[in-house]
Amino acid sequence: MGKIDGAVSWAIAIANNPAHGYDQLHRWGPDYDCSSLVISAWESVGLAVREAGASYTGNMRGAFLSCGFRAVTGSVDLATGIGLEPGDVLLNYGAHTAMVTGNGRMVAARINEHGQTTGGAEGDQTGREICQQNYYNYPWDAVLRYQERGTTAADHSAGSGNKVPAHPETTIRGIPLVKRGSRGELVRAAQYLLEGRGFSCGIHGADGDFGSATEKAVKAFQDDRDLLQDGQIGDNTWTRLLLG
Repeated sequence: MGKIDGAVSWAIAIANNPAHGYDQLHRWGPDYDCSSLVISAWESVGLAVREAGASYTGNMRGAFLSCGFRAVTGSVDLATGIGLEPGDVLLNYGAHTAMVTGNGRMVAARINEHGQTTGGAEGDQTGREICQQNYYNYPWDAVLRYQERGTTAADHSAGSGNKVPAHPETTIRGIPLVKRGSRGELVRAAQYLLEGRGFSCGIHGADGDFGSATEKAVKAFQDDRDLLQDGQIGDNTWTRLLLG
């Protein structure tokens, strides 16, 4: 479940960081709209859905299906959400998309502080521009589910930008190990999680660069959670970062 967990954790980290708000004109970071958030989450783990043609809700279905997803709409109760799994992409072709995070919850970019799609200040001004919320039926036209396969070091390095060693270094969740010298969106997601739990990654914050300040934050987090203080984010540290 490596890519699925990675995409979900990236989206949650974005939602938990007030530096990211909703905007349709400036939508590829730091602000996002509903489709660019979901597209970017999967891009962060190496699925080239944007290159395959995904740019907004109206063309996401075909692009995602070409990148290893399949439609599972018929096996899900859209009214209640029964049958949904973490990572499932909820898609209304004309208007909205969200990602399932598990336990009856989903994450989505919603609207800016003025109730509009453009014209707001950068970042989340309300705490609800990008957020997790309880599942509801928008209504959704389709549910797309990624078909997880075995991951390799090449898979991880191609998508996340991390410096991955020659042998596969992955966590038990399948998320790549990141450490000093790693770079990319997976590092940025980890930094958001650390910052959100009160462990500063330095003056540059979540910049996607695993330097000395981030290593110091990881060691402090590990000490606080009674983990081995090696300064690397492996299976146990990822689990505690993701679950609290």
